Amino acid sequence: MAGERRRALLELLTRPGNTRCADCGAPDPDWASYTLGVFICLSCSGIHRNIPQVSKVKSVRLDAWDEAQVEFMASHGNEAARATFESKVPPFYYRPTFSDCQLLREQWIRAKYERQEFVHVEKQEPYSTGYREGLLWKRGRDNGQFLSRKFVLTEREGALKYFNKNDAKEPKAVMKIEHLNATFQPAKMGHPHGLQVTYLKDNSTRNIFIYHEDGKEIVDWFNALRAARFHYLQVAFPGASDADLVPKLSRNYLKEGYMEKTGPKQTEGFRKRWFTMDDRRLMYFKDPLDAFARGEVFIGSKESGYTVLEGLPLSTQGHHWPHGITIVTPDRKFLFTCETESDQREWIAAFQKVVDRPMLPQEYAVEAHFKHKP
Repeated sequence: MAGERRRALLELLTRPGNTRCADCGAPDPDWASYTLGVFICLSCSGIHRNIPQVSKVKSVRLDAWDEAQVEFMASHGNEAARATFESKVPPFYYRPTFSDCQLLREQWIRAKYERQEFVHVEKQEPYSTGYREGLLWKRGRDNGQFLSRKFVLTEREGALKYFNKNDAKEPKAVMKIEHLNATFQPAKMGHPHGLQVTYLKDNSTRNIFIYHEDGKEIVDWFNALRAARFHYLQVAFPGASDADLVPKLSRNYLKEGYMEKTGPKQTEGFRKRWFTMDDRRLMYFKDPLDAFARGEVFIGSKESGYTVLEGLPLSTQGHHWPHGITIVTPDRKFLFTCETESDQREWIAAFQKVVDRPMLPQEYAVEAHFKHKP
């Protein structure tokens, strides 16, 4: 009997919708919530375990199943659960994948099953009203300490502002929704709820690093920022569909990490810097948590005269790391070195992806304005 039940479960795993985790889309899930009727991956099963009042989990292959539980799984499944628990997900709400951080996946699972935010629209108020204010811990630019600051997001003014004092009349910074990005950076910031917000000031990128002790609170802020950007873009591009706009709401970086670089004359020594590839902007920082970049390099497309080459020109000296990369732009060459061959391969792949993509009309305008700081 047990063998038959196991075979029945394994057959259910091959049905449409069940071949990927119900929550993060990871392939080949082999765990299941037998109270919700969904097949999930090992990683998401750990999150489900933390909400036992809603979800009880078992391994498809290792645990014993009774007849009623197998029948429940057969009559439910991932597609049926999605139709119920995801029936009203706002287009701007971030749906995490298996490569996203633990916090985003946990809050998505709790929002879906525990709070049922996508069954009852009124539960979406914390991130969909267009206005939000509250205290967040913000990293000081100069001393690196996190201090409590008041933040205000106002869609009407098209801005996120923060104040150094609660009763301050003037904000310390005004970040336009138009040029805002937010991405979770728990490893880089050393905090599981760490969020990096970037914005443009005088055509240069500025970073702020924030977190909230409450995971739901910081994910609500993140989705509120995405909602504000969604509504801004709907006005800016009236003919665009949701599918066109959603990828533009926030973006994770193509790649980050240390490389060495030299200056424009290629005569000074190479210096180790932290690099962030953000769409077509390659930024470099002395420290990963710096508020602004030491310099930025625009990386256009091959049609516009940009090329990525493995290695360095033969005459190059002064580098400590052995694995070189040369980026050729219409104006000059940029030289970088990586510590390992796998770093070099990953960086070249990231650069190549950008260079192979044709430039959009607005990117030509960015290229023209680009002020490279040597």
